[in-house]
Amino acid sequence: MAIYAFGAKVPQISATAFVHPEAVIIGDVTIGDLCFIGPCAVLRGDSSRIVIGARTSIQDGTVIHCTAVLPTIVGDECTVGHNAHLEGCTIESGALVGSGSLVLHAAVVETGALVAAGAVVLGGMVVPAGALAVGVPAKIKPGAADPETIAYSIKTYVENARRYPGEMRRID
Repeated sequence: MAIYAFGAKVPQISATAFVHPEAVIIGDVTIGDLCFIGPCAVLRGDSSRIVIGARTSIQDGTVIHCTAVLPTIVGDECTVGHNAHLEGCTIESGALVGSGSLVLHAAVVETGALVAAGAVVLGGMVVPAGALAVGVPAKIKPGAADPETIAYSIKTYVENARRYPGEMRRID
């Protein structure tokens, strides 16, 4: 796996996390217990810090960055779908960010909220707990997040974090 220090900033990765060998982790990045970091994910903590909580999945092709003044924080038991982009935002525990979506500077996705695939959560927006954010730019649908979808995703990717180290093997 491509894990790089950046100056004095060194990634801290839990021994129980699975980081795919083709993921890239740079600088001030902390990855918690039983996380799943998929192939081609890039977590670049060169400007400030990135924190990924326990039992969180960062799926294939996702890009996570920060700014000099805005860290990117992803809580425990979150799912960040394929090809999402997070920058300088906060994703609270138990939230789901759908594939291909963007969550930008100073935005907050609260606990149990869901950002739909392809949605753009603009800088400074708040997606309230239990709400669904859809569209470009995102519009908020209060109470429309599906807790079962979020729970299923958490369970699936925690299991992948346990299975992949023993079952995935390169064959070429």
